[in-house]
Amino acid sequence: MFKRILVPVDGSESSEKSVAKAVEIAELCKAKIYFLYVANVNQIAINPNLMHAIIDAMRAAGSAILERAAGMVTDNVECDKIMETGAPAAVILEYAEILDADLIVMGSRGLGVVKGVLLGSVSQYIIERAKAPVMVVK
Repeated sequence: MFKRILVPVDGSESSEKSVAKAVEIAELCKAKIYFLYVANVNQIAINPNLMHAIIDAMRAAGSAILERAAGMVTDNVECDKIMETGAPAAVILEYAEILDADLIVMGSRGLGVVKGVLLGSVSQYIIERAKAPVMVVK
């Protein structure tokens, strides 16, 4: 069944629920989970003088998010943590290919600026373009 599960995380409530569901599936399938945090530098206007400080702060937040996700994993499930910078949707698809993921488990909405839509733009983009099955957790 599933052996490599990619779980994009951003610290949102929806993301935390997707971690719990991915752990449940990994336990059943004896799969490995790959948590991926993407620091979305495209979302902010970057002042060249502040760019490094902003990226460092985003990476620190990402590290905490990845640690929290890994802390939800049971002892009998293996996991890796990956941190990248870029456009989240593109990076998620890239890592799905690199890892040869058999399943992508992600939240329905993240921490984006638009609230109240049924599916977030990133999850919608992944559903439409991923080669692997995508499970969207609400």
